[in-house]
Amino acid sequence: MGYDAILLISFGGPEGPDDVMPFLRNVTRGRGVPDERLAEVAEHYHHFGGVSPINQQNRDFLEVWRRDLVEAGIDLPVYWGNRNWDPYLTDVVATMRDDGVSRAIGFVTSAFSSYSGCRQYREDVLRAQGEVGAGAPVVDKLRVFYNHPGFISAQADRVRESLADLEAGSSPRLVFTAHSIPTSMAATSDYEAQLLEACRLVVDDLGADHDWDLVYQSRSGPPQVPWLEPDVGDHLRDLHTKGVEAVCIVPIGFVSDHMEVLFDLDEEAREVCEELGLRMVRAGTVGTHPAYVSMATELVRERMGLVAPRALGGRGPNHDVCPLDCCPAPTRRRGSRATS
Repeated sequence: MGYDAILLISFGGPEGPDDVMPFLRNVTRGRGVPDERLAEVAEHYHHFGGVSPINQQNRDFLEVWRRDLVEAGIDLPVYWGNRNWDPYLTDVVATMRDDGVSRAIGFVTSAFSSYSGCRQYREDVLRAQGEVGAGAPVVDKLRVFYNHPGFISAQADRVRESLADLEAGSSPRLVFTAHSIPTSMAATSDYEAQLLEACRLVVDDLGADHDWDLVYQSRSGPPQVPWLEPDVGDHLRDLHTKGVEAVCIVPIGFVSDHMEVLFDLDEEAREVCEELGLRMVRAGTVGTHPAYVSMATELVRERMGLVAPRALGGRGPNHDVCPLDCCPAPTRRRGSRATS
């Protein structure tokens, strides 16, 4: 199957104070979230000057990825489109059509399967194709990569880097974090199982005896709707009562240090640790780590039939083409929200 382009697909984020509320309205469109509630969330962004780092991080990734693709012999144009902010996916798909692209490989910046992390991006592409109309390119999404050797080794390296920042003699507990999702969404996807497997594989890569936990962060929505737990803040307090003195927080559910990492971990979780006297370091996300960049290139080559799929552990490579009933959309209640 021939391809004539590659498309990076991401969430998007505001790049100035005036962007914040329009961005949040995009994220929560159709969910009935009042502006008063969005204004509370907006303060997280205004704390950092109204700028989410996610767009710049995608630019940084694209810069090194394009070079890696060329070095691997893949001379295809690479486009970038977002779900919720400029460059919008529909605009980019229109540009691809105008450029004569007929079939592209889509790389989504999400390592795990869930409705919001996988299927919704497929729906975003379909919606963009429908809005562009005749001549819109086909986009084949790459598989999720939670157990790919490149992702695991990159995340393990980030943990090693952070552990070096703890004083000698510290034996921190590893606290892996991922974005919480409604339990109803988790029940119809492999999200939890994939996260647990990825955490286990990272610990194996570290080659040391580390106690570890998987917890969740960034919960949103009505309090009566159950979401995955425990929350990272609650878990840190629990660890403190059990005598744990140092933690390394590992945001394995995120591939870049965007707003929910910076605010929910570097601000709120650190504040909890300081309150408790719990020593804390936070591991970086995979970002532009060479192993992660090479993994993205390898997944492209895999889809082009140039290399065999690779995966660590016993679950094997994730399916290449998602079944029609994979990760179905949750039943939403009015007033729920999600941000990044």
